[in-house]
Amino acid sequence: MIHPPPPSSQTAMASQDHQLHFVMFPLMAQGHMIPMIDMARLFAEHGVIVTIVTTPLNAFRFKTIIDRAIGSGLPIRLLQLHFPCAEAGLPDGCESLDTVPSVELMKNFMIATTMLQQPLEQMLGEFQPSPSCIISDMGFPWTSEVARKFHIPRFIFHGTSCFSLLCSHNLIFSKVHERVTSEYESFVVPDLPDRIERLKPSFHHP
Repeated sequence: MIHPPPPSSQTAMASQDHQLHFVMFPLMAQGHMIPMIDMARLFAEHGVIVTIVTTPLNAFRFKTIIDRAIGSGLPIRLLQLHFPCAEAGLPDGCESLDTVPSVELMKNFMIATTMLQQPLEQMLGEFQPSPSCIISDMGFPWTSEVARKFHIPRFIFHGTSCFSLLCSHNLIFSKVHERVTSEYESFVVPDLPDRIERLKPSFHHP
């Protein structure tokens, strides 16, 4: 189910063909959805058409925020995809990470998200204007394949801070932490503008 803002005229619809259209697909968890909805509003305030992809339960949770944004004239759309709970062995209505009843079912939840690829591709093919890009959660690597099929870029939403990502990247390639023999021996994270020292337990990267 998709809820676009009502067009004012055929002329307005024609002008949309030349507008940017970002498709945003957050992981179904409040800590991921809230910042992505905030980003969607910022994009829309700059005239970008934004389609937020989610499931009925999550759409209901954020209905007030999204309805307010649409009501204010922002070009935000909401695409609701059926979440395959039963097909993935999940209880009915288990559409968000906070509703998963056990750690053992987390894998089932992520498998269920991969089942959204086909319906998402079907809807993207019907979008007007055509999507300019996909901005999807790091937990949805399969959306890269979707983006390739539509010849558009995919941008990854990663909720971790840029500083943490840079440190992790530098440690992966330098492996300085692997040369530390004691939990109480500090090491310097390389290639940062400032000197940052850490202990292995506080900055462990397996």
